[in-house]
Amino acid sequence: QVRVMESGGGSVQSGGSLILSCDVSGHTYSHLFVGWFRQAPGKEREGVAAIDDNGSTNYADSAKGRFTISQDNAKNTVYLRMNSLQPEDTAMYYCAADPAHFLGDQFLDDTLYGFWGQGTQVTVSS
Repeated sequence: QVRVMESGGGSVQSGGSLILSCDVSGHTYSHLFVGWFRQAPGKEREGVAAIDDNGSTNYADSAKGRFTISQDNAKNTVYLRMNSLQPEDTAMYYCAADPAHFLGDQFLDDTLYGFWGQGTQVTVSS
């Protein structure tokens, strides 16, 4: 059973930075695609960034230039570094994983991911 666990959320002021971590364990898949999503109160969940085990990355327009996704394969951990945070970035951030190979903008589709963490809250104050 794949286990996904996020950490690193918190409260920061506008312009600040946070690094989220996603630990993925308990699987025997030779390949995993890992994505970060977020959901603000009253809004739909949206994709933020994703990475495959070859290190190829994808970003939503809202994340380009400010967020960086990376991974440490030895630790089975995926990171999301978020810079220049704004109040509109306030949301619950979720990590998701799936053994599928996603193409193009498929990484933004949360219905394609089979394994999810519980989320970590990010709050940005102005």
